[in-house]
Amino acid sequence: MKPGDHPDFFRFAPPPGTSRESSIRLDRDGRFWHDGARVDHPALERGLRSWIARHPDDGRPILTNGYDWCYFQVDDAPLRVDGLRIGDDGAVTLLLFDGAEEPLDPATLSLGDDGVVYARARGGALEARFSRHAQAQLAPLLVEAEPPVLRVGGREIRPPARGAR
Repeated sequence: MKPGDHPDFFRFAPPPGTSRESSIRLDRDGRFWHDGARVDHPALERGLRSWIARHPDDGRPILTNGYDWCYFQVDDAPLRVDGLRIGDDGAVTLLLFDGAEEPLDPATLSLGDDGVVYARARGGALEARFSRHAQAQLAPLLVEAEPPVLRVGGREIRPPARGAR
């Protein structure tokens, strides 16, 4: 049993002499930074991406590996959609930047002020920003350009402005 399986795991005090606050930052392009330096070790970056969650009490973004956790800063959305897989039936699978795949819930789509597409992921718990590549992969689903209307899984969706939900 991992410490993270304990019901009060996120309420335990940090180890002596440490803090739950960190200087880790996730930029809007899905890159991690620590103390102002880019985290460029591939395995560490994959680990950080897979450890993203929300604190169950205050909703702030955290990194947790089941043994420890800390808060971190997110410049935009905590997850990134790197690509899509579109089925013959029109269903869309999100390919997330941590290697995870999950079905797109079309009802969670939204548009940022800059025209970037967002969706909810990890069971709706976290927002994910589409990369340019992932957004371009939506083209076959586009029914109308302005305002954008997408046909996903047989339904037409007009994504609202981000934050309007």
